[in-house]
Amino acid sequence: MNEITYRQAGDYRIPNIRLENEEARPLGKYGRMRRTFLEQNNPMLLNDMILAETLFPHLWEIEETAKARVELLMNQYLKNNPAPDKETQQMAWVQHMESLKAQAEEVVMTELINS
Repeated sequence: MNEITYRQAGDYRIPNIRLENEEARPLGKYGRMRRTFLEQNNPMLLNDMILAETLFPHLWEIEETAKARVELLMNQYLKNNPAPDKETQQMAWVQHMESLKAQAEEVVMTELINS
């Protein structure tokens, strides 16, 4: 069993506790969306993950998985529904690509973020 050490702060003794996961990697869009989903729909799970220090590794994993899934779905959608010529129809190309990205992100939201 680990012995806890304390430090004196005025009249109080405060335990010297350190976090195990001190990695300072920023959260991306999908990680923040997952955290918001957990806050709103499953706060007990969120609290358990915070206390067990598994929240950020979970959010980083969701972030990486979601990015990879969006990229894979975009490639599949482009293969099935090719984009217009970017040189001659720039606006149509942008509209087409944004539409495909929205479809891919909707699938990721359903499969990963909101589950």
